[in-house]
Amino acid sequence: MHLLLVEDDERLARALTRLLEEDRHLVEHAPDGRTGIELATGVEGIDCVILDIGLPDMSGLDVARRIRKAGIDVSILMLTARDTVNDRVVGLDAGADDYVVKPFAYQEVSARLRALARRAEPGPRRAEPRLGCGAIMLDEAARRVAVNGRAVDLSPREFSLLEALLRHQGQVLTRDQLLDHAWPFSVAVTPNAVDAYVHYLRGKLGEAGAQIETVRGVGYRLGDGSDG
Repeated sequence: MHLLLVEDDERLARALTRLLEEDRHLVEHAPDGRTGIELATGVEGIDCVILDIGLPDMSGLDVARRIRKAGIDVSILMLTARDTVNDRVVGLDAGADDYVVKPFAYQEVSARLRALARRAEPGPRRAEPRLGCGAIMLDEAARRVAVNGRAVDLSPREFSLLEALLRHQGQVLTRDQLLDHAWPFSVAVTPNAVDAYVHYLRGKLGEAGAQIETVRGVGYRLGDGSDG
């Protein structure tokens, strides 16, 4: 899942991010409510917001309300130290889908994320089958890719890599993140395979392949080609 963690406790945020990434989730982090709202409403493809109720600049309840008011259809898992029935009702009414009471075991967070993923209905963003950037257009439903209207034949692995880059265009994705997206977990493969397949992908995309930028020592980013 592509997750947004809104948590001001740096130590908890680091630990939770590490555990979530070990479970092969892609994690964005916001240290306060305002940043959380900006990311939730501005970043494409967020599947779930893990939202602390006690933030330094505003209540997590207000963050949830503003996300819902913006029409963002995303699951919200609330982290709270409040465990009364009334507190839970207020959180659910604010727009949360579920909650975890602090202190919590990571296994519970993981289980609740799986439950939210199972019952999530496709929202407006997830229902959109077409992804585009610059000259590149990908039709997820038809499994087709075109560059300036010209069809490009990609292997399933190349298609998955391009899809990941398009869903997070402008963001740097590490080799491990791309590996997690494009290769089944049961397949033994090294991050070097990502470099090889990005090379193949660039070749098939032609001039538009230059939109896939190498971020040295980190991974890759998809730009619109306007700088080159």
